Amino acid sequence: MLTDPLAPDGLRGPEPDLDLRQRGNLLELDRQLYAHWNLGQNLVLAWAPTRDGVQVLVVPHYAVASYGAGAQPAGDDPRAESPAHQFIMHLLSGARQFTARQMHNATRLLGVEPVSLALRQPLCASPAETAAIERLVKRYSVSYVRNRAVALFDIVGFGLLGPFEQMNQLNSLSCSLNAAHSRLLGRRMLVNFARSSTGDGFYIWNRDTGLEANTNLYHFMHLVLADNAIARQKGHGRGVPLLRTSFHVGSCYEFNHAEGLNPTIYCDVVGDVTIELARMIEHALPGQILVGEFCAPMPPAGLDGGADFDAIGFMEQAQGSLSQLNGLELSGEAVESIKCYLTGEACPDGTFSIRKLAIEDKHGLRRNAFNAKVNIHRRGADPILLGIEDRQLRQDSCYALSTTQLIRSSPVETARVGD
Repeated sequence: MLTDPLAPDGLRGPEPDLDLRQRGNLLELDRQLYAHWNLGQNLVLAWAPTRDGVQVLVVPHYAVASYGAGAQPAGDDPRAESPAHQFIMHLLSGARQFTARQMHNATRLLGVEPVSLALRQPLCASPAETAAIERLVKRYSVSYVRNRAVALFDIVGFGLLGPFEQMNQLNSLSCSLNAAHSRLLGRRMLVNFARSSTGDGFYIWNRDTGLEANTNLYHFMHLVLADNAIARQKGHGRGVPLLRTSFHVGSCYEFNHAEGLNPTIYCDVVGDVTIELARMIEHALPGQILVGEFCAPMPPAGLDGGADFDAIGFMEQAQGSLSQLNGLELSGEAVESIKCYLTGEACPDGTFSIRKLAIEDKHGLRRNAFNAKVNIHRRGADPILLGIEDRQLRQDSCYALSTTQLIRSSPVETARVGD
């Protein structure tokens, strides 16, 4: 194999709680899963422990697609999901460990036989071993995440650059991503981030989910933009990119890259959240930060459920945790404070509204978004002002025909620094 199949995702090392016997056992399981994966022809959707090994649910990838696209009966709401589609989504979004009864029901519904894999030693059913098997199975499958925060960094004018300049600008953006990640780790803020190239930028997401993970990703985005702004001040020529950025929370599918003939630990995402980000970024101005309109449950780490957060409530949560970054050094100067907010117009009472933007894409579909700004104040240095001001939106023809709605500001917004 090209990568350690037992290594957790991200930058963490191999699982420390597995002994040599367990590791050898799971390496044998990986070998057998690889054979049934058959160069991507099949998906391994679930597993269940047995007396001498495991049972796995192996289904051809085209069968999953056909079953999940089950047609709606005539007269039904076309937006509703069929029972077959709901079953597949549940299968792809939950834990992959099944009980014997769940395995029986799943194989019966999908019309396949379970595959029994014998191992050298019986499983010990420890949490570390179970987690390792979950990672192995997902590496040969597809996962569906209902609420994933993703950021998109797009290089302005990338297609007009020469190959040498394109290489330099992508390398500069990659360097800013690495620098931001290092700074967050130094503050004990875990962003187990993954990236996927768009050709002229990157999708970035946190492999972890929930409120804290999504908030940390938003702070990660701030630091990437700050590092890029500092590099633009110091750089000469066109070696450092001008960025436009969008952030959104939505559903997506995740699947692992193949390198050679083997799946790797690196994954890609595609789904509603990436579609929304791409459509928003088409209308973003150079230097702009757009936050999509969303409402999604964001549970605390390790828990299910959780309160629903919309974009405005999420921004309040993000501002409340920004004090963790105070004292962080950017270009040799310590950060005194960071303010992040959604922009709007000044109200007579001294507060600010929040402007909702209606963006129409080339297909005539509309989506709502907010313009975001970030002000980073440092000791003994000029502030770093990220994003664009609300009045610039009112002057720009890109939004001249857009419907806008003003939403009354929250208490966090009233305390912000003005545009």
